[in-house]
Amino acid sequence: MPLHSTAADLPVERIMHRGLLTCSPDTPIFEAAQRMTSRRCSSMLIMENETAIGIWTEHDSLRLDFNDPTSLQRPISEVMSHPVRSVTLSARASEVMQRFNDEGLRHLLVTDNLGRPQGIVSQTDIALKQGLELYLSLRTIDQVMDKAPLVLAGSLTLGQTAPLMLAHHQDAVVVVCSEQEYGIITERDMVRFVAHHPGNTPLSKLASRPLLTITPQDSLLRARDLLIDNQLRHLAVKDSDNHAIIGLLGFRNILEGADQHRMQELRHAMQLRDQALQHPHLNLQLAERVIAASLEGVIITDAHGRIEFVNPAFTHTTGYSAEEVMGKSPAILSSGRHDADFYNRMWQTLSQDGYWRGEIWNRRKTGQLYLELLTITSISDETDKVTHYAALFADITHIRENEDQIRKLAYYDALTQLPNRRLLEDRLDHALRHAHRQQQRLAVLFIDLDHFKQVNDSLGHAAGDELLLEVSKRMAARLREDDTLARLGGDEFIVLLPDLTDANEVTIIARRLLEAVGEPVLLNNQQFRVGCSVGISLYPDDASNAQQLLQHADAAMYRAKQEGRNTYRLFSTALDVREHRWLAMETALRNALDTGLGLSLHYQPLVAQDSGRLVSMEALARWTDTTFGQVSPGDFIPLAERTGLIQPLSKLLMRTVAAQLRCWLDSGLTPVPVAVNLSAQQFWHQDLIADIQALYQEYRLPAGLLSFELTESILLDKQQQAITILNALRQLGCQIAMDDFGTGYSSLSYLHQLPITTLKIDQSFVQQLGENLGSETILAAITGMAQGLKLTVVAEGVETQAQREALAKYHVDLIQGYLISRPLPANEFSARYLA
Repeated sequence: MPLHSTAADLPVERIMHRGLLTCSPDTPIFEAAQRMTSRRCSSMLIMENETAIGIWTEHDSLRLDFNDPTSLQRPISEVMSHPVRSVTLSARASEVMQRFNDEGLRHLLVTDNLGRPQGIVSQTDIALKQGLELYLSLRTIDQVMDKAPLVLAGSLTLGQTAPLMLAHHQDAVVVVCSEQEYGIITERDMVRFVAHHPGNTPLSKLASRPLLTITPQDSLLRARDLLIDNQLRHLAVKDSDNHAIIGLLGFRNILEGADQHRMQELRHAMQLRDQALQHPHLNLQLAERVIAASLEGVIITDAHGRIEFVNPAFTHTTGYSAEEVMGKSPAILSSGRHDADFYNRMWQTLSQDGYWRGEIWNRRKTGQLYLELLTITSISDETDKVTHYAALFADITHIRENEDQIRKLAYYDALTQLPNRRLLEDRLDHALRHAHRQQQRLAVLFIDLDHFKQVNDSLGHAAGDELLLEVSKRMAARLREDDTLARLGGDEFIVLLPDLTDANEVTIIARRLLEAVGEPVLLNNQQFRVGCSVGISLYPDDASNAQQLLQHADAAMYRAKQEGRNTYRLFSTALDVREHRWLAMETALRNALDTGLGLSLHYQPLVAQDSGRLVSMEALARWTDTTFGQVSPGDFIPLAERTGLIQPLSKLLMRTVAAQLRCWLDSGLTPVPVAVNLSAQQFWHQDLIADIQALYQEYRLPAGLLSFELTESILLDKQQQAITILNALRQLGCQIAMDDFGTGYSSLSYLHQLPITTLKIDQSFVQQLGENLGSETILAAITGMAQGLKLTVVAEGVETQAQREALAKYHVDLIQGYLISRPLPANEFSARYLA
């Protein structure tokens, strides 16, 4: 009884593609081609009223007239193949392969019993999954390859090529791009060209290069692995003597003769069965010898999973002798890497299908982990009752390690270990699809080191390599976790910045990279400095596909070099993303001022340093926009000042403060004075005093409930006029605080003349307590002076208990900061402090 079944006996539903790509009959040809290209599908169903009325494949693209662009606007129904050939879900893989060979097909629609489409099965699916490893390993390339490939000159046009491929029944052609270089164009390429290249485009510009080749003496198994690993459909066969292209090989060739081979295997198996019936004892001995000599480990258990037999290869791989494992469960080999769900799914599959095949981590007797390819088959008696389980396994640890190493060499730069162009393009394509779905921006930065050739010429290539390593490490350290830094070659690097929420991030990161590269580098005991030129392109502002983004970033980089080097340039200054964002934010802020939506105030308490008693509070503006989300005051306050919106914004916020005070008073609460920040434009506005008087009258506010904060820079140029305005505010009972004192000019010559009541010490001095002796000296001087002038002193930005305790030795009356409370909405503030 066989220990496992071949993949050719699998139902087609196990190997088909379930993700159907569909379109309506009136879909234009070029749009259908674009969708097939983006999904990397080889076929598309044409559906009408949930019924498949036709199919369009890559081969059908050869019938298009590439010389007539208007023909590509025709509906897909005019060029589709119909009726659609189909098989049911219960069909076997061998049946599908037979139909492909007999009917000359490449795709079949898979339907359920009601005729509803469920998926597509193709020649490629059969070649990948039908289990022909032994057959492929025994046959060589020259037995099945196309020995008369269609070789075309690179000067031929796209429009000339399609009819030639169709007439010669070729699904790929070799293109002579130059005397020493070949390329290839396939049916899949023709679909991609439909929407992007006119018919007069020469083949030399379109052919994929370099052309991957193989020799006639190589096995079909190696050819299939090359096709899978490189995600290709064709290989060129090159003569090992004169290096000429003598043939083409694709999945179609691999399938040729496979069916006949399978029939031969079946006949051979039947002959062996007859011989076994005639000579049962001899065959039993032969089977035992084969199992004993097999390089694959074999385990046979009873129906309860107790080990009854193992072969020598089992002992060689695991380190356990037969005596040590007899009567025990194979769980003795468990690695602990797989959870219970993994084993439950394995046994469920084994129960349903009669076998399970997959990769699993196990542990040798020495404790060393190894990866094995395992096949388990259930063995039943005449009544279909499971009597035994047979497992065949092979240690594939070294194979996986070698594959990982090969993959690393294929996708990573050998010197810097950064992603190379191939991996970058893959990540860029993925990032573009994600950005399109999420409607986000991404950026591509093209970086070229300045004067790198001089380092190579003067110090040698070893020093140049050392410089490249150092620079790549510095740049990687300046990037975000999800960003990609890749090396194209030489001194050229690419940075991919996905998931950009703010276009300003791009220029910030560009400046960080310039600083990183520009730092001194020690080479051969000498200090060198190199700069870099950076070009930036943005999606979707500058381009919508990977190739254009890279080209535009390259162009911007050359402009940076032309304009002085060691700088960055955007692809188009006219489309500077920062200006777009400011303009959009200005519009949103104007709308918010018109409607009052999204603008609010939070209140932060000021408490006594010694008792913690609430003395006053500061009103702080907040803005939440539907587009920009929570906008920082550090962004929208300067924007309002720059665009002339600060005056209406200040009036709105001041009125909001007055209304809130009135609401608290009407609720029976006793609010403390509220400090409002005054901008320069608002302070010098001629109606300031009148507006404040009107608020007091309109909202019937007791004197002193409104107070104001301003920075000393507002008062520098017009001290005498400022004194007049400040006196008018004091007559209204308003307290006046000078904010951020100590960070500006801090002129003492006029401080005693100003009718202010409070000095607010900037948080930078508070945060440096215990670390900066100069800050402590300045703090002592300011608080001592304020005490002499009988001014209230407020320490801003107090965040830790240690800072509060350090302030105790200075004349500080009030403290404000996150240690006490973050700014709170009005209802939360009143509930915590006024109730």
